[in-house]
Amino acid sequence: MLPQFPKGAAVQHSEADLTLITPTAPVTTQTHGGRAKCLQRLVRLDLPVPRTVALSFRAVRGIAHGDKLDADLLLSHFGELPLLCVRPSSEVSDWGGPGAILNIGLNDAAYIDLCETIGSEAATQLYLRFVQSYSIHVARLDPDMFDDLALNGRDGLSAALAAYEAETDEPFPQDPGVQLAAVLRSMARAWEGTTARLLRQAKGAPADAGLGLVVQEMALGLGPGESGSGVIQLVSSATGLPRVTGRYRSQSQGREALSDEAGAVYLERDSRGPSLEDQAPEAFEALIAYTRLMRERLREEMQTEFSIDNGRVHVLDGVPVRRSSRAAVRIAVKLAEDGIIPKEEALLRIEPRALNELLHRQIDPGAPRDVIARGIAASPGAASGRIVFSAAAAQASAARGEACILVRRETAPEDIRGMHAAVAVLTERGGITSHAAVIGRGLGLPCVVGASDIKFSLRGERIMAAGGRQLKAGDMITVDGTSGQVLAGEAPMIEAIQDDVFQSLMGWADAVRDIGVRANADTPADAQTARNFQAEGIGLCRTEHMFFEESRLTVMREMIFADGAEDRRAALDRLLPMQRADFIDLFRIMEGRPVCIRLFDPPLHEFLPSDKAGIRELAEALDLPRSDVEHRIEALSEYNPMLGMRGVRLGITVPEIYEMQARAIFEAAVAAGRKGAAVIPEIMIPLVSAMREVELVKTRIDAVAAAVRRETGRAFEFKLGVMVETPRAALRAGEIAPFAAFLSFGTNDLTQMTYGLSRDDAGRFMSDYVQQGVFPEDPFHMLDVDGVGELLQIGAARGRAARPDLVLSICGEHGGNPESIAFCRQAGFDYVSCSPFRVPVARLAAAQLALRDPGPKSKD
Repeated sequence: MLPQFPKGAAVQHSEADLTLITPTAPVTTQTHGGRAKCLQRLVRLDLPVPRTVALSFRAVRGIAHGDKLDADLLLSHFGELPLLCVRPSSEVSDWGGPGAILNIGLNDAAYIDLCETIGSEAATQLYLRFVQSYSIHVARLDPDMFDDLALNGRDGLSAALAAYEAETDEPFPQDPGVQLAAVLRSMARAWEGTTARLLRQAKGAPADAGLGLVVQEMALGLGPGESGSGVIQLVSSATGLPRVTGRYRSQSQGREALSDEAGAVYLERDSRGPSLEDQAPEAFEALIAYTRLMRERLREEMQTEFSIDNGRVHVLDGVPVRRSSRAAVRIAVKLAEDGIIPKEEALLRIEPRALNELLHRQIDPGAPRDVIARGIAASPGAASGRIVFSAAAAQASAARGEACILVRRETAPEDIRGMHAAVAVLTERGGITSHAAVIGRGLGLPCVVGASDIKFSLRGERIMAAGGRQLKAGDMITVDGTSGQVLAGEAPMIEAIQDDVFQSLMGWADAVRDIGVRANADTPADAQTARNFQAEGIGLCRTEHMFFEESRLTVMREMIFADGAEDRRAALDRLLPMQRADFIDLFRIMEGRPVCIRLFDPPLHEFLPSDKAGIRELAEALDLPRSDVEHRIEALSEYNPMLGMRGVRLGITVPEIYEMQARAIFEAAVAAGRKGAAVIPEIMIPLVSAMREVELVKTRIDAVAAAVRRETGRAFEFKLGVMVETPRAALRAGEIAPFAAFLSFGTNDLTQMTYGLSRDDAGRFMSDYVQQGVFPEDPFHMLDVDGVGELLQIGAARGRAARPDLVLSICGEHGGNPESIAFCRQAGFDYVSCSPFRVPVARLAAAQLALRDPGPKSKD
């Protein structure tokens, strides 16, 4: 049945509620929506916009709650026998709205008139489409009611009208006022529905967001001369490059301009098919001129919706061009370079995280997706390769020149070589700051973790997806680290791009941001990536990752199995030149920029094998009985190794390790300084919780520095600082600061210890916690400003009170999040440090914060 309206007099609406759009009409985005305001701007530009009336949010809300609009008053704006369309007008276009309803006012009498003016066939099709649209979207009848009807010609129209009457027990409404009132009420109530509300809330709209409606006179584009309808834009939605594209259906010629596989339509002359430029050159030139004018005056790349009636152009609507992230960057930069918008506005128009699409390969958005699993999108980008289940298999695959994807239950430090060899990583367990996620982001490697809906059989080298689907080693899959999806087969890709437009945007960002951005880089390759992305230095170099290469791992294991300090020093002396060479490369690549090196952090057992084959190989390499190796591994095992003998605790109990690393750093600084700018290395002590720990390590490092100065005859400076990863270190920062030039907050471990959560296991229940409101967001993904953030503020305040020149930073994965950068900036931190591929995101986010809140700036 048709919607029933309350009986009684129509509600009297004010001029602001029911407004004819003119250049001076009281129409705003906040009261009538974005579409209504855009149409008014087009009217002000003197474009040929059909007569339009806008209904305010208040009027539409009233209609949804039972107010009866005076449809005759509304129709009076359009003359006799008008054909109208109604379109939604929400405050933000992305919030959506009900679909447009066209050809309102079409009835038997209007149909007869249309048959005389545009022909029986065109009029019949127009009326038939309206009857179907009205039945399904307004009267809410079952769409299946038309399935068994032969909807061709006048007989088809008669059948559709009869089907409507059979379903509603009343004939199809002939009064345009009744039709219009029903359409308005249907669209208003659809907006108020639960499904629509949830959908727009998911896009950031408030629950009580209003909807306006625009009622516009139809410009049919069905005349005997050149007539038709379509849309046109001047840039590619995929790339942002200049390109006239869109679609156009020429009704008078009985044909439609054809489109290619990419969806571009031949509006310009082209050998591949008919074009609007050929069929109506004057109309084509007018549309180009109108769209260019809209770009200049509305300060945006616009898509023009139009109709042509006997060669006369009507502009029906204008909307911002839909665009990919790479197109958004190009469009914003080009608008600024053309002087249409200032550079600052161009910076504010780009969502920082959208830069990931430019920095990494992505799956072609138009490609089909055979999704076999979903997990946590831990590192952006996409890659296709054959499944391998071990680091050794990944290295072998890389040696053959075959792309592979490393599939593990969860990764460990011994998998790093395999991760370097793979093109992507997939794990069954883990969260956003798990080992695989952190290393993947550092390497720019697509990574999906926590894919718990698939079962891994590492021994059988198979994974089982939902529905019993099985994939084995060697099968081709695609990992999409941007969306968290795993696809069967090889998906088509769009390549990463960092062109002049991207560099211009980044240059503008650096000119206005007021907080530093460094990179976490563990290897010379990481450092080069960071340098390419214009990082201001290295904020965290995790030295333990340098020991997992095959040639170093054996020596490292010899050191672990040494019987005493002298034997350990002998093994470490062999590692010294390797470490020194690494640091020389880092210093030279960074060209005088600061490099902060974290001393050895993980527990020693991470460097020892856990499987029988690995234990046997180690026993052979060390020429020891297998039982001795097993006993040593057992002796080093801990119930909770992440809270055991690691970090500074290892440095104090086995001081030879930190002494070797300090010597390597100082000798590398001297060597690099001879051929370039002076190097002032920054040395960071991990996992500190007490002042005395810093005193003990500082004494040993000072002694090593004095020895190197004496041996080389060269003076050099260095800075010693503390990585704040324990709540106690944050609380006692006032005691620690006098011994440290800087405090760098390692928010990964600090979050883990504050919450008592394992970051590798939290992914198993975190989604439930977020959905049920226990946490507003995964604290490993988004910095907890209330809990962990308070510890950062306490540590910063107490540290600076004890040492005013104390440098403050964060170097956890939160450092690349725009929200975390905002917190650090407000707290007066000097810089943030994040994975190399997140540096551009952080640079843009920092610039936007400085533009939006140019208040107290952090210390330079």
